Amino acid sequence: MPVPGPGRGRKLGNPLALAVLVLLTERPMHPYDIAQTLRRRGKDASLKINYGSLYTVVQNLQKHGFVAVEDVRREGNRPERTVFGITDAGREEMIAWLSDLLAVPAREYPIFETALSLMGVLHPDDVTALLEERLTALEVQAAAARGGLQKLTEKLPRLFLVEIEYQVHMAEAQVTWLRGLLAELHDGTLDGVQAWRHFHETGEVPPEFKDLEQQEMS
Repeated sequence: MPVPGPGRGRKLGNPLALAVLVLLTERPMHPYDIAQTLRRRGKDASLKINYGSLYTVVQNLQKHGFVAVEDVRREGNRPERTVFGITDAGREEMIAWLSDLLAVPAREYPIFETALSLMGVLHPDDVTALLEERLTALEVQAAAARGGLQKLTEKLPRLFLVEIEYQVHMAEAQVTWLRGLLAELHDGTLDGVQAWRHFHETGEVPPEFKDLEQQEMS
């Protein structure tokens, strides 16, 4: 099946909907069972899962014809449980959606990148202190994530944990990058840092910044 391009429109964009479709390829399930299965497999590390939102996702999938009611069950005095299964349209959408996400790099806009692009408005010493605070928090998060990954590895095959492994590596990569940036800020070797400091301490725009502005306007 051809991989759709990044411009392909989707009726649903919530990643949780994709996770639901994937699980329903295994067997029909009730939304509560879907949530429990995702948590048992550690998917709450990469998806925001709560029963209320999950039920809404299932309803939207049903509205678009991607899932359908397979059975309505009652156990004892408990309320009826509606079990959903994936449709042919849902299976086709799932394959196309997942193929798109795996094959086509999408430009994302993490808020940290935005903050980095605008940090010049703060004094370099303040930025250094803030990034040190972030580094400390990231080191704790990365260590905790790696510990959690090791525990899950004892229960699940690596196939089911690659996204958590990716998260750990990305967190550790950010830690490494931050340490390097902070070292340059501390020893003053970051290109442009002296002009940045001069601007905040004197209120005067350094000549090199003026030159950059003139280049942008030309």
